[in-house]
Amino acid sequence: MHIRHARITAAAAALLSLPLTGVAGAATHGPAASMASQARPAAKAGSLPTGPGPQRHYTVQRQPAPGSCHVHYTRDKQPLPDPKCTPGALNPDVTPATLTSTICRPSGYTKGIRPPVYITGPEKAANAKSYGYNGSLHDAEYDHLVSLELGGDPNDPRNLWVEPPSPGHRPGSGANNPKDVVENKLHAAICSGQVQLRPAQVAIATDWTTALTRLGIR
Repeated sequence: MHIRHARITAAAAALLSLPLTGVAGAATHGPAASMASQARPAAKAGSLPTGPGPQRHYTVQRQPAPGSCHVHYTRDKQPLPDPKCTPGALNPDVTPATLTSTICRPSGYTKGIRPPVYITGPEKAANAKSYGYNGSLHDAEYDHLVSLELGGDPNDPRNLWVEPPSPGHRPGSGANNPKDVVENKLHAAICSGQVQLRPAQVAIATDWTTALTRLGIR
């Protein structure tokens, strides 16, 4: 799903060449940071990069250089991330064979792997600069492109971005994210066997506004 503000609240072959910037005063090492700096092939149809997965101790991850990422918008003015910066990244622990012990477990899985606010807060502030977002961070969501409930990596910088408010948002009211509804429907469809895990992950990473239609979910 998402990480809100206190509620605080990468698929492209050029990812390796994307400059990264550290967060002042924060650790910029760890599995996700090192993986983001390695060569990664562009995500092909049906393929997404895999992140380091849940960590016992998360560290603040480096974000793309300020102004290097650009928000894209659908015809309905819904914001989508820059696929060069945020292609999505998967949690290696979540596979078709582990669904019942991970995302389809009755409760507790996503809560147990979600990074704490003292990690996501600095990341969110730095990522807002990556995307040139100058609005209120309270009104923007630090969003997992492939949500945790769909097997997205918890803290890989390729799977997180500062998502601007959707149309109709009332300033100061906090983040509003209609993507959440799509994520919930995809999660239910996966766990009921209606759709397979990987197609759902690819669909949400490609364009959440068309994901349900692409998979035939109402």
